[in-house]
Amino acid sequence: MKLKVFKGTCLMVESAIIDLPTGLVTFYMDTNDPRTPAVAVASGPFIYVYKNLRPYFKFTLPPLDVNPIEQDLWHQVCDKKIDVKVLREMLESLQKEGSEGSLTVRSLKFLQLDEDELEAFAQLHKAVPLKRQTVITCITTIKKSLPDDDAISCLVVGTESHEIYILDPEAFTVLSKMSVASVPVFISVSGLYDVEFRLAIACRDGNIYILKKGGRSLRHVIEVASQIVGLERTGKTLVVGCINNSLVCFSSKGRKLWCVYLPHSITTMTSLNHKAKGFKAVLVGLKNCEVRLYKEKFLISTLQVDSPVTAMQYGRFGREDSSLIVVTLKGGIYVKILKRTASFEEKDIISGPPPAQSVKLNIPKKTKLFVDQSLRERENSINMHQIFQRDICLLRLRVARAYVSALEKSLNPVSSGAESIKVSAHVQGFGPAFKLTIKLQNTSFNSPSTDLFISFHYPESLYNLSKSCIPVPLLIPGIEYIFETFVECISDKGIADIIKVFVLHKGNSVPIITAVINMPVSEALVTV
Repeated sequence: MKLKVFKGTCLMVESAIIDLPTGLVTFYMDTNDPRTPAVAVASGPFIYVYKNLRPYFKFTLPPLDVNPIEQDLWHQVCDKKIDVKVLREMLESLQKEGSEGSLTVRSLKFLQLDEDELEAFAQLHKAVPLKRQTVITCITTIKKSLPDDDAISCLVVGTESHEIYILDPEAFTVLSKMSVASVPVFISVSGLYDVEFRLAIACRDGNIYILKKGGRSLRHVIEVASQIVGLERTGKTLVVGCINNSLVCFSSKGRKLWCVYLPHSITTMTSLNHKAKGFKAVLVGLKNCEVRLYKEKFLISTLQVDSPVTAMQYGRFGREDSSLIVVTLKGGIYVKILKRTASFEEKDIISGPPPAQSVKLNIPKKTKLFVDQSLRERENSINMHQIFQRDICLLRLRVARAYVSALEKSLNPVSSGAESIKVSAHVQGFGPAFKLTIKLQNTSFNSPSTDLFISFHYPESLYNLSKSCIPVPLLIPGIEYIFETFVECISDKGIADIIKVFVLHKGNSVPIITAVINMPVSEALVTV
């Protein structure tokens, strides 16, 4: 837990931090010369500000409201009205009611202790006032009134209590406070605080919330298909890195523009803005020790390092305007400088349709027949439309009648009555002997079928069946039952007909369901 400052590759200053840092930004807090930025380090509920590489100010987030029931319980313990066992039971009931997030750290720690440690813990802390403090999850900056690089900036802080704070850089007071539906993890800022600004906030629930100036409520929500591991803004679009190894781009209104799948998981992201050439792209660090440069959905370049990247930042470093600082998992720091003569391939920068799409087609000239047909359609457009509407209505009527007839005659493969049964039939063999396989399945939820049998209707002058009636046992829902019979073609005329399969209920001549089998033409019997 240390803040290290490097000049070039040499360590200049090293400062200890009380708690684990969750974010670090640089910003200008005044207009004094020389123009030296300050460093803000977010750690726990505090923001440590360093000016001229020395500790300058510590800001503490406003405390949250304490649960009145919890506060009353601790007052009763202090007045010896209840003992520690009753206190633990009451705190556990509050926790089960869903008030775990509103309990203080003292109560949560108290619930984790063993029974022999409760009394000593309560005696030590019962006289101390209860405080409920949140912690910082993410931090960034926003220009206050001017868009210059060295203009005064405000701090934008996201907290575990679903709050967004915008802090004044001089007095370190809360300028604005907004709420989101989940815990913020990434914040992307556009605009100026005094003029107009928008905040794109990626939260732990996998959604991106858009907030604007003067609006305490959410403007709209972008739903992402996976958890978010990175968020960067390029122009008017948002590029989101997801845990499912995908890079997704959304417009400012939440419309999905494109998606690219990466070979490995994303560890960190940052934006690249080459102002000299007007080139904007996104740098993505992968778990396989790669740093990829994407211009929209096109891969421009790849950089290899010796360890997975944990953090990186692009910007001015010393005299170089285009530098990339990469921090790896093993603790190494890479300083990469972009060549002034670097050029990016035009085919990768240009998006849109392929070049072949712009080639003109060799369309033949309009013939006299085409012109005559066009004139005829224009003159008779109303009649043609009416005839078309009449024909389509007749077609729909015929289809409806055929469907009703199939239902009445049980010719559909799935029954529509009280018995929910599905039937399918298959023919095997070349003839004159065939094997007929019937598959029955009860498609109901929990209603078995009983007292069923299978019957066949066929021309007796052509075919002879070994079993013309097959009894069906109890049909359990969801299980497919297979029944077989043999068909012999007794005619040598080389013709074929249909065989109808009926599934009937005992004592009822109307079939529950019917299957029609088109028998193949039997081959001639060869006698050897």
